[in-house]
Amino acid sequence: MSIFVKRKSRDRILPSHSGDRQALQQSAEREFKRQFFGLLLVIVTWSLAMGWLLALATNAQSATPPAEIGTVDVVPAQYQLGQELYLENCSTCHIGIPPALLPTQTWKNLLQDSQHYGAQLKPLVDPQRILVWKYLSTFSRVQLDDEETPYRLNNSRYFKALHPGVKLPRPVQLGSCVSCHPSASDYNFRRLTAEWK
Repeated sequence: MSIFVKRKSRDRILPSHSGDRQALQQSAEREFKRQFFGLLLVIVTWSLAMGWLLALATNAQSATPPAEIGTVDVVPAQYQLGQELYLENCSTCHIGIPPALLPTQTWKNLLQDSQHYGAQLKPLVDPQRILVWKYLSTFSRVQLDDEETPYRLNNSRYFKALHPGVKLPRPVQLGSCVSCHPSASDYNFRRLTAEWK
């Protein structure tokens, strides 16, 4: 018997099986389509939600004019108390500098040491110390493994990188910041003198 004859006779013998097979195949196709459209709906919903949240975050940052922000970075609400405590404890003796000017390791060492550039300080205690540390560590920069920890601004590569083309005095004194940043004493480093605008 030829293959053609065998196939024809099998189709005649099992007609109900081919109908079941077709029904199963159609059912599987419907299930696949339903899962596909369900997944597509989840992706679209997720994308819309993330876009909405991103728009909210962008609008929140752009709601405050840059001139009113003051510091170099926009400080989210969860770090603002740490920033206030930092300024309350540090800018009473000298201009408070943005954390980004020194590496994180410098700030860590400064917070732990009661000897502060020749003056004896009363160390911060928890919870204020933790809040100040979270602010400083979030907005400071990493230090390279082979880099020496800088304790003076003129030794900080970040300070130099933020002041390209600026002829800086040697040594850089914290009080000299106001020559280019007239509102530095108010922790506003965005406002510059006319020379640098």
